Amino acid sequence: MTLSQRAVIFFFKVLTRIICRIHDDPLVKVPSQGPLILIVNHVNTIEIPIFYTSLQPRPIVAFSAAKRWKVCWTRWLLNLAGAIPLEIGEINLSALRKGLDCLKQGNILLIAPEGTRSGDGRLQKGYQGICLLAMRSKAPMFPLVFYGHENYKQNLLSLRRTDFFFAIGKPFYLDPKGEKVTGSIRQNMVDEIMYKLAAMLPPQNRGVYSDLEKATEHYLSKHPPNQS
Repeated sequence: MTLSQRAVIFFFKVLTRIICRIHDDPLVKVPSQGPLILIVNHVNTIEIPIFYTSLQPRPIVAFSAAKRWKVCWTRWLLNLAGAIPLEIGEINLSALRKGLDCLKQGNILLIAPEGTRSGDGRLQKGYQGICLLAMRSKAPMFPLVFYGHENYKQNLLSLRRTDFFFAIGKPFYLDPKGEKVTGSIRQNMVDEIMYKLAAMLPPQNRGVYSDLEKATEHYLSKHPPNQS
């Protein structure tokens, strides 16, 4: 880890803990080594430095919208963190390869299937891109959610700290069950993943996945495909 990385991590760790009371006990469930894909919801920007600093010293790589590289200071921060630029709504073969390389190196890859911030904390429809990455890498996937910080800006203006909560589920893998993976099946897969996130969130944060009775786990497995 470079001196610049250490300085940035220290700065954001102090700053975010002034703004928020961070309840990070669930993070002890994150494995200390080996590749893994963390599937998260995405509410606003403060969760990024909180999560990144809370899991150090484990290397974490995340996808981020390519447009963020257009601003000098965010480009510097993203490059420092090793983030992978992603063109939203397009086929991203280059980003996919970089994500697979990250996992091969035994790192954590952070993915938000919603593709963008919700702002209000309610889950949005998940995108299918995660499915190919998960099936190609066969890395374990962990569902992890953040909540409680939806109104942190208003609290900050009132000089109040915000409670920031984590919840993490059990690992799983995607298994197509020998079926031809069509666009419809990929959407079913990502919906099953999103229901995993929804089940860990307070009811008011579940958004389009609020009806948990619709949740299925047909394509989710406790073991990698082709393994017992």
